[in-house]
Amino acid sequence: MSYTETIGSRTYRFADLKTLMAKASPQRSGDQLAGVAAASEEERVAAKMALAEVPLRTFLNEALIPYESDEVTRLIIDDHSPQAFAEISHLTVGDFRNWLLSTTTNADALARIAAGLTPEMVAAVSKLMRNQDLIAAARKRPVITRFRNTVGLPGHMSVRLQPNHPTDDVKGIAASMLDGLMYGCGDAMIGINPASDNLAAITRLLVMVDEFRQRYQVPTQSCVLTHVTNTIAAIEKGAPVDLVFQSIAGTEKANAGFGISLSLLQEAYEAGLSLKRGTVGNNLMYFETGQGSALSADAHFGVDQQTCEVRAYAVARKFNPFLVNTVVGFIGPEYLYDGKQITRAGLEDHFCGKLLGVPMGCDICYTNHAEADQDDMDNLLTLLGVAGINFIMGIPGADDVMLNYQSTSFHDALYVRDVLGLRRAPEFEEWLESMQIADARGALLSASTQQPLLEGVRDWMGIE
Repeated sequence: MSYTETIGSRTYRFADLKTLMAKASPQRSGDQLAGVAAASEEERVAAKMALAEVPLRTFLNEALIPYESDEVTRLIIDDHSPQAFAEISHLTVGDFRNWLLSTTTNADALARIAAGLTPEMVAAVSKLMRNQDLIAAARKRPVITRFRNTVGLPGHMSVRLQPNHPTDDVKGIAASMLDGLMYGCGDAMIGINPASDNLAAITRLLVMVDEFRQRYQVPTQSCVLTHVTNTIAAIEKGAPVDLVFQSIAGTEKANAGFGISLSLLQEAYEAGLSLKRGTVGNNLMYFETGQGSALSADAHFGVDQQTCEVRAYAVARKFNPFLVNTVVGFIGPEYLYDGKQITRAGLEDHFCGKLLGVPMGCDICYTNHAEADQDDMDNLLTLLGVAGINFIMGIPGADDVMLNYQSTSFHDALYVRDVLGLRRAPEFEEWLESMQIADARGALLSASTQQPLLEGVRDWMGIE
């Protein structure tokens, strides 16, 4: 089906829904690289106007990537709930935007329709929204998950403590981990990106973090971000695996590039569940995504990069994840050129994930060859805090010495919690108070008060 829109004396024609969606996207370098972006701002406006008139039902009948050739499309269509969709089935994309922003649409309403939404519907409506619209609508939709603590409660924001090391040195990782905990970070999880995929090294890191967690009764969860097949192997060998990690994308071909399929993710999910390590819940999958991953794998099929990204959230939703992290500026300026594009992408991803019922966090980050700096990250951090982000990253000095990119620091988490009045996961806050790291209000105590714990942990870990 083709679409047309006239502006003045000029009529724009869009060959199909896929083309219309791409042309309606805000400007970004990845879509320009793929050759799917609007040729002018006027064409972009025309596409937005035409998209606003598309009935939401259309997305159930016009697949952007064919059902027969893509298992992610099959997942989206087969898992769609007509009952949940019924409440909004009469709306166009433009009407849906108005419905989302209405003062009468609340968290209960958004939760009620979530299973009736497809990623394409959500991506489409986001293309009609200003940044403030993305913030206002996402803020209405908390998504709460539980493993050893509770993440995503309104008024709360958690932090993934990321103590990476370029050689996987256990003492180096332990030192960064302790540093983060002293700043009250780590309630989302303690998550290590290993420099090696060696199973023995991965297991050594898992054991170290788990021994620390048990010794000090820390109500958090750990994860070593290795390929899901390594995690399955680690589980089979009896390693203390909490969260199961995998990078995912929005098309079958892109996922194949990651070496995964939906059936493999199901196997990993079941392996994690079999351990029964959660204490307050059993959400245990941790997924990472990023706009541009399908394009970088030549697996986008002419679909714009933001819509491909939102399709990845349908994959995540299937496995009841504990955390989903859009690593927003990590892939580079070829896909998100500057701070403005990174900011827009972060707000889009958070909004779209929350609307689908996914527990969204964001690695607010950039690479050193992007037209961005830490001020851009401060801006996005603040906006996502207002929008109700579930978690952010906590990295020593905001500079990851293993992955070589810039993110957010332990101090950044303190800033955004302070200015927005955000709390940590309640179980973790109780632990911080009991260990004399923070007071009952969540404020950090003085270094002298923290010193006994600090010295005890240093002695146990053998840190100088």
